[in-house]
Parts: sequence; structure tokens; C-alpha cells
Amino acid sequence: MTKLLITGGAGFIGSNFVHYTVKNKPEYEITVIDKLTYAGNKDSLATILDKITFVEGDICDRELMDTLIKDTDIVVHFAAESHNDNSLREPWPFVETNIIGTYTILEAVRAHGKRLHHISTDEVFGDLELDDPNRFTESTPYNPSSPYSSTKAGSDMLVRAWIRSFGINATISNCSNNYGPYQHIEKFIPRQITNILSDIKPKLYGTGEQVRDWIHVDDHNAAVHLILEKGTLGETYIIGADNDHVNNKMVIELICELMGKGKDWYEHVNDRPGHDLRYAMDSSKLRTELGWEPRYTDNQTGMRDGLLQTIEWYTNNQSWWKADKDSVEASYAKQGQ
Repeated sequence: MTKLLITGGAGFIGSNFVHYTVKNKPEYEITVIDKLTYAGNKDSLATILDKITFVEGDICDRELMDTLIKDTDIVVHFAAESHNDNSLREPWPFVETNIIGTYTILEAVRAHGKRLHHISTDEVFGDLELDDPNRFTESTPYNPSSPYSSTKAGSDMLVRAWIRSFGINATISNCSNNYGPYQHIEKFIPRQITNILSDIKPKLYGTGEQVRDWIHVDDHNAAVHLILEKGTLGETYIIGADNDHVNNKMVIELICELMGKGKDWYEHVNDRPGHDLRYAMDSSKLRTELGWEPRYTDNQTGMRDGLLQTIEWYTNNQSWWKADKDSVEASYAKQGQ
């Protein structure tokens, strides 16, 4: 069997990747490492813990990462601090995890000649004007606008430098905004779903004109596996679902509709400082070269089926998020959000 080490595997996208791999890729022997910060939840892996090896640890721990990577074949690096609002309040954890943690992984990969796939974000490109028809491509210059996105940009550059300077076997993917099960309820979509389930009106930043190319997490993770299997070493791949016509106002109204509320059953709150306007991803390289197609793109906004699945999951798994709800809303309330 191929040994697969997944960093950040108790986080949102990482835990879904673990579930996807256990279900669809029996050829892999899986080890997960996660620091179990507030955004990492071992309960997200509860139903499959008997099928994986779980290590609680920090990717900045050089000795630990060297030991784990020495005994693996492929590293898929999800681990990151990823919440923009938190990065504006306290940038250091983002520098530590996203920069130093990635460096630590790269050095162990280099020392032991292992394969790496590095997970990144569309936010490294900055944003586009609302009326700009262009999309981000693999050659778009980086222009990050927050401590979060700048540290992710830095981690991408480290991977590229290690590929060029040291010849490590690595690929990178930059993905648009994910949604789906196991996402922390501080994030936009699960916050609105759990608000309605808690009889709280959803909250929309500013006018809600910001556009995100939303992608269901299973579509993202299917793309990552395709890159592992068929991707060209040294290359970067954009992952996007062509939902770049959907703004936050449309998303919140669709959530309200799908959950039996009026389309306008939400409140406007203060906008985030420096809030990026529009992200749009051109995934034609991934589609053309590797044959990837997203599953959740087949009707109306392209999100209805994915949102229905996500709403069902949060409705049926309230014990997973209930304990955190009051503190999350209290934190937002202090910011007028």
C-alpha cells in the first residue's frame, strides 16, 4: 500500500479529504497529523478513526515531521491557519503555521526524497473588480491583501523555491472557497446555516456584492487526488467550479430559501476591513490536461445541490457544532458583525 500523510487532517477540507480517501482510495494507508487547534476537531474523524493512524502534533515540530515523513510516501499538506478575520486580529499564528510549518515539511520532504502536494488558496492572487471579466490562472501574479493570504502566498513561494533549487517532487493547487460538511461555524456558509437552525437571522457583510467561486469540498478533494495520480511534478493547478457569477447576497438568499425562510430573512452587518471583492478561477488546465469536472455545478447558481447536502449535514449533526455556537456569535457581535 502507498503510505499517505495528511497534515491538518482534522480541519475542514483535510477531514473531508480523509473521508473521501478512505471511501474511494483503498490503496492508501493513511496517517493524519493535526495540532487540534480550535479549527481542528478530532470528532470530524470519529467514524473512521479505526481505519487511519492519528497523530496529535504541530507541523512546526521538526523532529516529529522528520519522523513522520521519513516513514511515508506522499504528503498532502492541508494544515494552515485560514480565517481572514482572525489574521487581522492576531497575525503571528498565521506566520508560524503557514510559513514555518511549510518550511519544516519541505526540509523533511527534501531530506527523505518524498512526494508533496501543497494545498493553497485563490486569495494569494488578491481580488478582481466586480465588473472585471478575467479569471485567475496559474500565471496570475500574486497580490495578497491580508496576513492570512500573504502567509499562504509565502508558503507557495517556498514550495516553488524548493522545487527549483532542490528538485523536490511537488505539485501545488490553488482552490477557490470551499463549503460542505465539517466546516467551522465561524465561516460564511456554515455560520448562516447554523444561525437559521438556532433561530438567529443570518448575517451579511456590507452589501453582499463580494463574489466567490464556491466549490463543494468533495469536488476539490477529487481534483487533488487526480493531481496526485496524473499531475505533472513541479506544476501548479487551479481548482474552481465556475461559480464566479455568485455573490454573497445570492448565497445567503439561497440558504434562506432552502431552509424555509423568506429570501430577505437576514441582517446586514459591518463589512470586513479590506474585504476582497471578487475571486474567479480558470481551471481549464486541470480540466483539459487531467480531465477533471466538478459534480456540484448542475443547476441555478450551481450550488443548490451542494448547499442542500451541506444543510442536511449541519441539521443532522448539531452535536458537532452546538457547543461552539454562542462563543462564535459573541466574538462576531464584538465587531458589529
